[in-house]
Amino acid sequence: MKIKTLVYLAGFFAAFGLAGCESLETLPSVPVVSEKDKANAEYRVGSDDSLQIFVWRNRELSTSVSVRPDGRITIPLIEDLLATGKTPTELARVIEKELGKYIQDPIVTVIVRRFVGPFADRVRIVGEAARPQALPYRSTMTLLDVMISVGGITEFAAGNNATITRIVEGEQKTYRILLDDLLRGGNMKANVKIMPGDVIVIPEAWF
Repeated sequence: MKIKTLVYLAGFFAAFGLAGCESLETLPSVPVVSEKDKANAEYRVGSDDSLQIFVWRNRELSTSVSVRPDGRITIPLIEDLLATGKTPTELARVIEKELGKYIQDPIVTVIVRRFVGPFADRVRIVGEAARPQALPYRSTMTLLDVMISVGGITEFAAGNNATITRIVEGEQKTYRILLDDLLRGGNMKANVKIMPGDVIVIPEAWF
């Protein structure tokens, strides 16, 4: 009796989970990205990024630093400067303003040597991915790009029951994605655009 009960419950929850997933909105395929969209995409500094800061004609002020977990950096003459969330150009202008208190008309260039990006923007993949992890968000990133980075899905994955959870206009929403169609069927209509902060959940299949 116990075995029959367990089988019944397993079937019930499998059916419930599938029905719940199928009721979700499926994301549309990736739209064509224009050259204007690519040009407007700006990288913003994140924790753990490595930066090279060059101060023209001031070699002693030029340095290489890593952004601390609190999002700040320390460079010669400037302590605890907030770097995260700024573009390299914006950060360079802030450094110029701070250095202007000590030297005349500083000219600063910020070069990002190692890209990680803001913590809140990272794309997280959990469940039956080959290598579940958090990835730095990249402009024009797609679901296929993410799947390549994590090594695809396991043989136990219910790929077409996978979901993406994201924040849309301040609200959390969950959408269905079709990983089996994309990875095993080669259906590029299942390739969707990834947004900063997306969480991809890949459930295990019920056998």
